[in-house]
This record gives sequence, C-alpha cells and structure tokens, in this order.
Amino acid sequence: MPWQRLVADVALEIDPVTGLLAFTEVGLTVPRQSGKSTWILAKAVHRASATPFFGRRQRIVYTAQTRNKAREKWEEDYSADLRASKTFGPRVQTHFGNGNEHIRFPNGSRFGIEANTEKAGHGSTLDEAYIDEAFAQTDNRLEQAFRPAMITRPNTQLIWVSTAGWLDGSPFLGDKVRRGRDQVEMGVREGLAYFEWSAPDDADIEDRDVWRSCMPALGHTITERTIAGELEAMADNPNDFRRAYLNQWVLRDDPGTETVVDMSAWSQLEHVEKVRPKPVAFSVEVSDDRKWSSIGLAGQRSDGLHHTQIVQAGRGTGWVPRRVAELVAEWKPTAVTIRPASPAGSLVGPLTALGVEVVKVSGTQMAQACGLFVDAVGEGSLRHMGQPQVTAALGAARKRPSGDAYVFGAAEKSNDIAPLRAVVLALYGLSLGEAKKQRTGTVW
Repeated sequence: MPWQRLVADVALEIDPVTGLLAFTEVGLTVPRQSGKSTWILAKAVHRASATPFFGRRQRIVYTAQTRNKAREKWEEDYSADLRASKTFGPRVQTHFGNGNEHIRFPNGSRFGIEANTEKAGHGSTLDEAYIDEAFAQTDNRLEQAFRPAMITRPNTQLIWVSTAGWLDGSPFLGDKVRRGRDQVEMGVREGLAYFEWSAPDDADIEDRDVWRSCMPALGHTITERTIAGELEAMADNPNDFRRAYLNQWVLRDDPGTETVVDMSAWSQLEHVEKVRPKPVAFSVEVSDDRKWSSIGLAGQRSDGLHHTQIVQAGRGTGWVPRRVAELVAEWKPTAVTIRPASPAGSLVGPLTALGVEVVKVSGTQMAQACGLFVDAVGEGSLRHMGQPQVTAALGAARKRPSGDAYVFGAAEKSNDIAPLRAVVLALYGLSLGEAKKQRTGTVW
C-alpha cells in the first residue's frame, strides 16, 4: 500500500555523507488493521536478505506486549508467511524451540523474538529491534536493553510501532509520540523518522471524510462498510472506536461531558483591578475556520495573582500583526506566544517582519500550558474579567489526549474555543518570563 511504501522509503534513506542509514530510530502509529505487521515482516526480511548493504549475519528481534503475544504473531504470521512463500520458503529454516525461536536465512541472518524484559537483547550484538504494540509498554526497559546491544554495529535501527495508547496508561509510547510530533512541528531531523496517521482530537467519528484522512488502508484492505459496522458495534464505547480506528489517544474513562474546569469555580474568580498588570505576556489564536482571531493577555496583579483576558478579537486575520506590534510597543511584554502548527501559525512571518519576537509553542508545551491553566483555576491563583467569549469557550472545551497529558479541544466541531486557547497561551508565556526571572534575578 502507498503508506507502507512511504514509510519504507523514508526509513531506509541513506545519508550521502556517511553512507549509513539516515535514521537510527523509526516510530509509527497507525489505526488497527492498517497493515503494520506486513510492513514489519517486509522490513525485517529486507534487512536479513540485503547482504551487499547490511552485510552478513544480521540479528533482528521482535517483541510485543508479552513474550506469548510475540511468539503468537511470529509463529502464525511471520514464519508461516515466509514458509508459504515460493521465494523464501525453500531458503529459510524455522526453529520453534522454546526460548530459541528464530528464522535463519542463507547468509546467516536470523529473525527471532525476545521477552518483554530488561534482559532482552543481552548476550549478543543486535542490528534491528521491533517493539510492536508499544502502547502496552509501561516503561523504557526494552529500549534500555536493546540500545547497548546495537552500539558496536553500523546501520542499526530501533523501530516502535503501535496504535494510539491510553492517556492514563501508555507512558513509553506517550513520550515517543510527543518527541515525534515536536520534531515534525519544529521541522527538525534528529535520528528519528516519525510517522502518524490519526484524526484530530475533535473529529466527528461518523464523518467518512475523517475516516479517509486517517485510515491509510481504507480502500485497499478494508472498506467503509466494514468500518461502519465496527462503529455500530462500538456504539456504547466510542472511545474504543476512536483509539482503534481513528488512532486517537483517549482516557480509559473518558470524562465525556465534563468541562475542563469547574465552571462555578471559574465564575468565582471574576475580578478586575484598576491598576494595569505588570509584567504581561500576549498570545495570538485563530479559529479553525479562520473567521475570527483573538489576542490574549496574561499579567501579574499587584496582589501577586494572575490576570487573564482577551485584549481584542475580530474577524479574519489581516488586522492581527499590526495590532500586536502596537501592543508590544506599548506594553513591552515578556513574550508573544503562538502555536506554529495551529491556524495562527500563518501569522508568524508577518509578525516577525514587523519586529515582533514570537515564542513558538510546541504540542508538548501546549499540554503543559493547559495543565498550568487548570491548576491556576483549581488553586484560585487566577482572576479574569468575565468575558462572555472566554466563558463560552471554556464551557465548550474538553480534555483531549496528547501523549500522556492533555490539551483542550472543542466538544463539537462548531464550537470555537480559540478565546480560551488564547488566554491559556498567554498564561504560559507569562510563566516563561517568571521562570526566567527566578533563574536570573531579573527585576521587572
């Protein structure tokens, strides 16, 4: 399938300077039944067979949730498919001895399985390791076991593949996904080739366009009729459908209609001082349909509490850069924050051209910002102006998984929560300035 070819093409890129593989780590998350097992087998067999590039006697291991699960997959799929192959069947030898299961190739390469323990990979060098169903890993013990076994070998690759994990139970995969998403957002390449097919957090699970956008096997090995049947079968557990087929991170116990903060507690925090807050930070957010833009502000009050508000909101985006530049000149903020991967990301260039220094907030940092906001409301350390657009956005927001943390997403596609995101981003920008002050002893 096209997605499998794409991943293989990139994962096997060669650095023209070193002549070695460009990536030492490959990360892949796709919905269930997308064909990742077939991709793993093809990739492993390629390494075991490509003697001119990789050399002889490659050692490849496969792991899953448990050793029994790994053996089941290896025996029923991988070894069975190779033995049934007219090309490879006569050339490979399969060994089923308990604890020594492996497929041996004519050049001495072997493809076997490992237990899910910290001792995996010990006792020999290792060239390629697969951590399948990575959502089930509770820590990084496998990675810590595999990497030392690879250190003396050229062209090694650690490959983790999975469907999305649980927000409250997949720490290993959560860390990996955050790193991959951050690299994509920031446009960097640091030894990891990361691939993800998933739906937005607020996607409509019944929208077939959503299915087509995130299910790379749809139309190849699975049909819309099949997915519609799965949706009906999982009607009582929509989170199971979201995770399995939209590749979304969800809580095992989804709060459903719960708002991100207690709305009664929020209403009690309404209060405005007559004195301007100082220092302050600004932010820019744009609605998903780009019809509205909001400039957020967060500042420190004279009593030490934090103040948040929307400074200005308006239609479209054309007015935003100049207005932000005017505010920066007047207020001298500690930060102007924007999420480059959001609709507001298109304003980074125009703002920079006007001399505004923009702080780019990654997905991981946005999750931190949302946590900071929830804590501030819960602790009562924040005050606001009672602006209707912020309160409405807060009531329409829901916690959406992001790795093993969460961000704010709209309960319904029609809800605009950009005003809430604006004050959340501004509060995060203010916290960056406060952290810098603590480190350097700066006096505002």
